[in-house]
Amino acid sequence: MDRSVTLSIKGLLVALVVALALLAAYLLGSDGASAQAAPTTPTTATTQEKPGTLVTTGTGRTVGVPDELTFSLSVGLVRPSLGTALADANATMGRVLARLDDLGVRKLDVQTTGLQMNAVYDYHAYSPPTLRGYHVSQRAQVLVHDLARGGRAVTAAVAAGGNAVRVGNIGLRIADTDALLARSRSAAVKEATVKAQEYAAATGQTLGPVMSLREVRASAPAVQPVEFQRAALDAARPLPVRAGKDRLAVTVRIVWAFR
Repeated sequence: MDRSVTLSIKGLLVALVVALALLAAYLLGSDGASAQAAPTTPTTATTQEKPGTLVTTGTGRTVGVPDELTFSLSVGLVRPSLGTALADANATMGRVLARLDDLGVRKLDVQTTGLQMNAVYDYHAYSPPTLRGYHVSQRAQVLVHDLARGGRAVTAAVAAGGNAVRVGNIGLRIADTDALLARSRSAAVKEATVKAQEYAAATGQTLGPVMSLREVRASAPAVQPVEFQRAALDAARPLPVRAGKDRLAVTVRIVWAFR
């Protein structure tokens, strides 16, 4: 009797061990299946278009030629007294603006951008600094609508002001960018439409109406800087300026429906 009881307990223990082993194998198998399936799950959410729609993009590019010139000018000088420095700076700037006016630069296209007045000191090694005078600087921004006169305007400003004048930030720009961007947009839509028609024909479907249209990117040209050396300026000859060309690009994204 005792022997049969002992055998029954051993049998129960063996059955329990087997059950635990089967449970562990099941759990490991489930984890393995999850680990194998994980790579098929997207790591980031993506927005899908509605069924029965097609998305195409198109880019239109238009070439434009700059037709305006901009530049900044400043008049700076040092005089023993502040009143004399301000008066001489006013007179010099007046001569420069009068010369620009003679060349057809409108007063509305010349904007004063700054006035600065500072005391100027001479510094010594073993004695206090001494006042040498006052520095006055006047600054203005100039826009020349006729690019053909741009080079002459720069040279005339330098000639009228002499060594007290500094010219910088010379740049070229296109006056009417809206018309060029409109052409780029039209070309972008045309390219996107051609793509949509090709995809519809390739899949044996009929292209339907536009569901949405969005302008993804539009690149209007900025002012193009022009490099020059002051030493190269000759009062007898205008500054040579070459317009070159700029490109204006527009990209659109269109969602189409199939009929």
